[in-house]
Amino acid sequence: MISFRHPGTVLTDRLFSVPLDHSRPEGEQIEIFAREVVAAGKAGADLPWLVFLQGGPGLGAQRPEGREGWLDRALEDYRVLLLDQRGTGRSSPANRGTLAGLTPQAQADYLAHFRADSIVLDAELIRRELTDEPWSVLGQSFGGMCAVSYLSFAPHGLREVFITGGLPGLTATADDVYRRTYRTVAARNAAHYERYPRDADTARRVADHLSGHEVRLPDGGLLTVEAFQSAGILLGQSGGSHALHYLLEDPFAGDGLSDAFLYAMMGQVSFATGPLYALLHEACYAQGQATRWSAQRIRAEYPEFGPGADPLYFTGEMIYPWMIDGDPVLRPFRQAAGILAERDGWPPLYDPSRLAANDVPVAAAVYYHDMYVDRELSMQTAAAIRGLRTWVTSEYEHNALRSAGGAVLGRLIGMVRGEI
Repeated sequence: MISFRHPGTVLTDRLFSVPLDHSRPEGEQIEIFAREVVAAGKAGADLPWLVFLQGGPGLGAQRPEGREGWLDRALEDYRVLLLDQRGTGRSSPANRGTLAGLTPQAQADYLAHFRADSIVLDAELIRRELTDEPWSVLGQSFGGMCAVSYLSFAPHGLREVFITGGLPGLTATADDVYRRTYRTVAARNAAHYERYPRDADTARRVADHLSGHEVRLPDGGLLTVEAFQSAGILLGQSGGSHALHYLLEDPFAGDGLSDAFLYAMMGQVSFATGPLYALLHEACYAQGQATRWSAQRIRAEYPEFGPGADPLYFTGEMIYPWMIDGDPVLRPFRQAAGILAERDGWPPLYDPSRLAANDVPVAAAVYYHDMYVDRELSMQTAAAIRGLRTWVTSEYEHNALRSAGGAVLGRLIGMVRGEI
């Protein structure tokens, strides 16, 4: 363990060994990294643990610089564990470098162990190393999906659960999810163009230019109309519409697209910081049947998202097969990604009967206009988990845990404690 200090906090880096495949505990082991954070004045205190499950899938936990955001509120009561979920951050990274020596089938078989069910079992093994007591869990977005898996398969390890923008449909398929979210994203596009009407003309001009020219991003990736449309993922965040507007404010330099615009787009479309996000995104919904590139198939049902549509609609949190071949960091996985898309027999991620008998205190923030997680599916799941309390709000967007300081976590803590 290595400890160091930031303003107001003491941080300790920890490493844990867990099985790649939890059904074979004596088989191949991988390493999980987690960072303990405690308030400076409480470093020696006997505090309950709160483990943070990051959104994603496939993204490492935040790297704090002090007591910023929700962490400030958490440190009032807890010793926090920021978990790099398997394959992310410093946890036995899974990327084109580390998996280069495997066949496509072996890559797919390996990556199939990186979903919420495995993440939860990792967390439970880590809990047993750190404490004899149940601990608290905070799950943001995909982390909330992991928290529901935790409630399904290891509720004995849980003291209380806080979920922000992450109540999944318990039986919803990827097709169900995308049919709902395409409608929501379309509404966000319409609202954006109502706020910034001149952006419709600019977006169409950029798309027309891309249709007639081969445009490469600084990393060598191809910027197509469809790739340009994927910048719409911004629209689900607080301030995201404004960020998209500024991206479109001045995209041209002479007869071509400016370097500044191309670098900005590379930041939007590259998966260099989280390849698992693309490779496992649809798999995080899979229970039983294959997803078969669901977002691409369902998109055909919504012609307003066509590359030639006017106005041009931006897409949201969707992963398409062309993304794998178009991104240099994903291209080595193009065959493995296809194998994962056709994979059948995915194990269940949730246990409805266990959730119906739940006795762990749970509070969940459901964002009324959430572009990434469908509100109706979230409310159906909330009703299916015994004792779960919801806070439904239109005041915040999906990223409110980060953008609203400690307000969201503070409210959920109050709900669990019966103070609200």
